[in-house]
Amino acid sequence: MLIASTFLLWIVVILLIVAVAALARQIGVLHERIAPMGALVTDGGPKSGDVAPLISAQTLDGRVVTVGGSNDFGQSVLLLFVAPDCPICKKIIPIAMVMSRAERLRLIFVGDGEAADYRAMIARHKMDGFDLVNSAQIGLAYQIGKLPSAVLIRPDGTIAGKGLVNSREHLESLIVAKETGFPSAQAYLRSINTEKVAAE
Repeated sequence: MLIASTFLLWIVVILLIVAVAALARQIGVLHERIAPMGALVTDGGPKSGDVAPLISAQTLDGRVVTVGGSNDFGQSVLLLFVAPDCPICKKIIPIAMVMSRAERLRLIFVGDGEAADYRAMIARHKMDGFDLVNSAQIGLAYQIGKLPSAVLIRPDGTIAGKGLVNSREHLESLIVAKETGFPSAQAYLRSINTEKVAAE
């Protein structure tokens, strides 16, 4: 009786080891499939690698800023398209401000609406020190359809990346696009998979 119970116990232990090994393998496969995704790239407007449209526009405090084109400061420009009534914008605005300081980006908020609403938004989110341009022209030039969207422009005036941004990871993917030369996180992941297939 004791020998039979010990034998059954060993069988159960072996089956558990096999099950854990199979689960570990499946978790690895899922981890690869659910890789962090970047900003959702939109089809319209200028694409990554294109020269950014050169537009002059007024900030809410009356200064003229130029969006697009090269600059002598070696500084990339992050355009963040926002609206006062956009719930996701409320989450992205503080993240963008912190990230722009850490990455030494020039952050320009772009809106299209009532100036009073944007002034209230600036006060609410403590956006003083950052330019906010209230201009439909910029949104049309980049064909921005949904908010919040972002465009990262390299110092040479070319677009490093653009897309719909709903999280810190989406914003960071634009920085990765600038550093790696890939237009999006999705393109980067595709290139890695292609290299793996070629190596096999």
